[in-house]
Amino acid sequence: MVYIYPARFETAEEGGYNVTFPDLAGAITEGDDLKEAMYMAQDCLGGYLWACQDDRDTIPNPSDITSFALPENGVFYSLISVDMAEFKRIHSEKPVRKTLYIPKYLNEQAEAKGVNFSQVLRDALSQIV
Repeated sequence: MVYIYPARFETAEEGGYNVTFPDLAGAITEGDDLKEAMYMAQDCLGGYLWACQDDRDTIPNPSDITSFALPENGVFYSLISVDMAEFKRIHSEKPVRKTLYIPKYLNEQAEAKGVNFSQVLRDALSQIV
C-alpha cells in the first residue's frame, strides 16, 4: 500500500532542513541538504507507519496539503510518499538461507580461524550492493 503525507520542511539554523509530519506525532527527521532531507523524510515516514502497523495502532489519515496556512519564511510543505511493501522489503532484517560452495581448503582454514561465514558474506555483499 502506498501512503502519502504532507511534510513540513524548515530551514535549520545550522544549515540543512528539519522535517516534521503534522499528522504523525513524533515523526521528526532532518537532512544536511534538500536531497538528504527528502530521502530522510521518506525513510522516517516508512519507519513510523511500519511501527504503527506492527503495534496495531491506528494510522492517522493524512491532511490535505492545501489545508495548511501559507508557510512563513524558511518553511515549505511537500508531499512524501512511501510504498510500504517496497519499504519493508528493503529494510527487512529477516535472514534467508543460501547454499554455496567454496574450496575445501578455504573452508578448513576459515573454520580453524573461527570465521563467521554468514557475517563475511553479509559484509562483502553490503560493500557491493
